[in-house]
Amino acid sequence: MSRITRVVLTVAATAAVAVLVAGCASGAPEASPSGAAGEPQTGGTLTYLEPQAWSTLYPPSAGFYPNGGIVNNITDRLLYQNPETLELEPWIATEYEVNDDATEYTFTIRDDVTYSDGSPLTPENVVKNIDLYGKGDTDRALPVSEAINNYDHGEVTGDDTVVFHFTAPSPGFAQAVSTINSGLLSDATLDRTSEQFGPGNADEIIGSGPFVVASEEIGTSTGLTARKDYDWAPPSLEHQGAAYLAGIDYVVAAEDSVRVGTVVSGQADIARSIEAPDEAQFAANGLSLHAAATNGVNNGLSFRFREPRLSDVRVRQALIAGIDRKQIVETLFTDNYPLATGALAKTALGYLDTSAYYAYDPDKAARLLDEAGWTVGADGVREKDGEKLTLAFNEALPQPRSKEVVTLIQEQLAKLGITVTLFPGDQAAQTAASLDQSTIQVYHSMVGRADFDVLKSQYFSKNRNTLLNLNPEDGTVGDEELDALLSDIASEPTTPERQAASEAAQKHLAENAYILPIFEEPQVFGLTAKVHGFATESVGRPWFYSTWLSD
Repeated sequence: MSRITRVVLTVAATAAVAVLVAGCASGAPEASPSGAAGEPQTGGTLTYLEPQAWSTLYPPSAGFYPNGGIVNNITDRLLYQNPETLELEPWIATEYEVNDDATEYTFTIRDDVTYSDGSPLTPENVVKNIDLYGKGDTDRALPVSEAINNYDHGEVTGDDTVVFHFTAPSPGFAQAVSTINSGLLSDATLDRTSEQFGPGNADEIIGSGPFVVASEEIGTSTGLTARKDYDWAPPSLEHQGAAYLAGIDYVVAAEDSVRVGTVVSGQADIARSIEAPDEAQFAANGLSLHAAATNGVNNGLSFRFREPRLSDVRVRQALIAGIDRKQIVETLFTDNYPLATGALAKTALGYLDTSAYYAYDPDKAARLLDEAGWTVGADGVREKDGEKLTLAFNEALPQPRSKEVVTLIQEQLAKLGITVTLFPGDQAAQTAASLDQSTIQVYHSMVGRADFDVLKSQYFSKNRNTLLNLNPEDGTVGDEELDALLSDIASEPTTPERQAASEAAQKHLAENAYILPIFEEPQVFGLTAKVHGFATESVGRPWFYSTWLSD
């Protein structure tokens, strides 16, 4: 076996020169979920059910799972993150080096890769990809990737080498170019506008991945076919060459019962987002579950602390003490959803146990509300200066059982005299409402990314800004210290420094009662026994490269 470069994630984060190791480590799991099933068979079209339709195939904006499930299969990345070890391994880049302060990365690019339109994947094309993702393009409404920090520019320095430069340390960059947010696209595709990455344009999004979009019915289904000439999978994988499947049909099935029933009856092969109450159906013969960790910010609540009703830390502390997370998890979920012990999942890089801040204590909650001047009125609802303590939560449509979670919280907080309302509406309405703290005071969400930077992605004022720390009307930041702590995570050059920065940010979030983590969120898939070799990437998006169907 030829010698290749593999950089262990912790080594990459120290910003040392890349370490050379033999390329014979195992990659994503290749085994059938139901055990050995003989030699892989080629051919067949797999039917995959999604609860929601995709909205964009522009990689930096493709974090939404229906988007990512397609982007993950039509694009390759410079590096491959092993979903089991979280180590970084070669893919389109055969090796890379990092300077001492993580402000310069040099990659060696394969010379045998082509896009599905026949155009070559060249060093120049790689620079064009990362320049767009690192800088964005406001004229075309294409945002900067939240996975790339402090980006300056890229340059081609040889026949097969590129160098990326940063204005400040960017220790998360190596992991960033292993994510779907850095999926490589052809030159022509990179020239498109934001609208041209949306529904109706799927077959024009050209990647170098093992599958190609062949058909699209907007909001209903998307068909992928395998590239017969694909031959540049991550070298660590046992499977090489073209995908086993001939194609994949992505079908939108919004109703939980429809997705479950269609797979259980054998009319579809895989469904994503199997809700906890339906898991038992997959214990039957011929069926199985695949629960993939998302390795990031836990499913939980963000309290918009700049909103007057939540500006007093005692009110936020009362909400935390008044919500029984254990009851939520035990009532609505299964063992696949561990109770959160902090902002991050235990498997996430940067994890810190802050569970002591999130203890259920309704007596303490009532006392804090009294101290904050919110007294119980004649109708049982607390009020202050003539205003009722009523809080609106969003329904996090991509998250499991969000409506049921909020409904249970509604019952718990009603006992304390707090009224909770649930904002209705589809994904577009939820997204628009989430940007206005007068509409949504408590925001339910999560985000997966197997890197320290995931904490910054969620809470930084110029990223997802779930706390609305940045006021969109006047551009002011409510808690500059929080932003500075989050920036440190993405800018400290070594692993120990990034760990310390992450812990400091998590302590700040906990001490100020900005968040309430509820559970570690998996991506749960239901499969029939015909499906073998199914795998996900490091945050649970499906990857069908090694998947095959038996008779």
